Amino acid sequence: MIKRKLKDIQSMVKGKGLKEKNNDIYIEGVSTDTRSIKKGQLFVPIIGENFDGHKFIEKAIENGAVASLWGESHPVPDIDFPFIIVNDTLKAIQTLSKEYRNQLSIKIVGITGSNGKTSTKDILSSIFNTKYKTYKTQGNLNNELGVPLTLLSIDEDIEMAVVEMGMSGLGEIEILTKMASPDAAIITNIGTAHLEQLKTRDNIIKAKLEIVKGLKQDGLFVYHGDDESLRSAVKALDIPQEKHTFGENQSNDYIVEKLSADIDGLRFKIKNINSPEFFLPMLGNHQIFNASAAIAIARHFGLSFDLIKKGLENLELTGMRSELLKGDGFDILNDSYNSNPDSTKAALKTLNSLDTYDQRIVVFGDMLELGEEEINMHREIGEEIDFEKVDYLFTFGKLAKYAAEEAKKGISHERVFAFEDKSALINKLKEVLQNNSIILLKGSRGMKLEEISKNLLS
Repeated sequence: MIKRKLKDIQSMVKGKGLKEKNNDIYIEGVSTDTRSIKKGQLFVPIIGENFDGHKFIEKAIENGAVASLWGESHPVPDIDFPFIIVNDTLKAIQTLSKEYRNQLSIKIVGITGSNGKTSTKDILSSIFNTKYKTYKTQGNLNNELGVPLTLLSIDEDIEMAVVEMGMSGLGEIEILTKMASPDAAIITNIGTAHLEQLKTRDNIIKAKLEIVKGLKQDGLFVYHGDDESLRSAVKALDIPQEKHTFGENQSNDYIVEKLSADIDGLRFKIKNINSPEFFLPMLGNHQIFNASAAIAIARHFGLSFDLIKKGLENLELTGMRSELLKGDGFDILNDSYNSNPDSTKAALKTLNSLDTYDQRIVVFGDMLELGEEEINMHREIGEEIDFEKVDYLFTFGKLAKYAAEEAKKGISHERVFAFEDKSALINKLKEVLQNNSIILLKGSRGMKLEEISKNLLS
């Protein structure tokens, strides 16, 4: 994490107001949250829609803060405590992270995409760990505040960092990538997430491609080459950096071929680089595309096939993303961290491929932030359910019920249930659950479907 004297922090953020007697006070780390702040950290009070961090300065000091940035629009508290005055605390922490990143001897890989960002981050960091001291985005810290906190958490002896970059609108990834100055960048894919804000798929492509605006001149850009719209957009931008594509199509630089899939994971190879067979302990055929993007980056940074194989086999995933949970006579495929039509269809394909179970059940929750077409997109999921392979569909939420309506058009109503009460859903699920079953949980984070798995496993 960042460790600097306050006089250096003031210089880095172009602030003012620090008293000379406080110049040499040393901060170790930065926090915006008084609930988790640690002794010795710099407090940065952020202003949100429903809160103002400046109101919690006393709590920050009580919990160990040794100094604070302070927005100039707020009166400075009349206390003997080091304050650095800045125009805007959010912009200041972003500036601080950018300055700190520029002082680090480190290679950074930036990752964005509609789906697969976190899985790809986990895969790539696991590979890097076989050779380099590596840091990766923790949890979901991938927005305008999360990325600076990620950068400021990197220790100075770290050699590689994998930084996830999310967005909800145009212009956001440009800010993040210019902070991180990545040495390589990945676009995992382009889907329908954020249609509510961006309206069209072309706008989503435009937003994701902002990642190259911070990419170093000698950097590498890796993207999903099976997507013709993305290919065309990349060509139109005339990006000067080295570019590699991955996918199934023969025109890609990294052509991925699945060899086999079972409950333990996936076996695949990259056809056109004479690769060995790789084993990926993940569920879902789509994950081999995320792995191939990671392999392209790893090869660029000089990792051997042996190290790549080792990294894939030792993979540890961020929670609630295609995690297989073991129950008493049943398993749960928990993919409930996020959801949109593309990732839901991929999860259904994964479920359908698991043919060692006697019963398959889908629990589908609302997909949020889809915009004007949200009802039709939920109906599409209902159409997508293959009842030759799925025994029951349970929906949860006011939007997911449209998937149930659509599914009922072609199947017995006794196999489709729509709920807006989670307890009632759980009770019915327990009624139909048989031995050797698998339950897919898929829905947006806000639906909290993990509460279902906790109940079933308790």
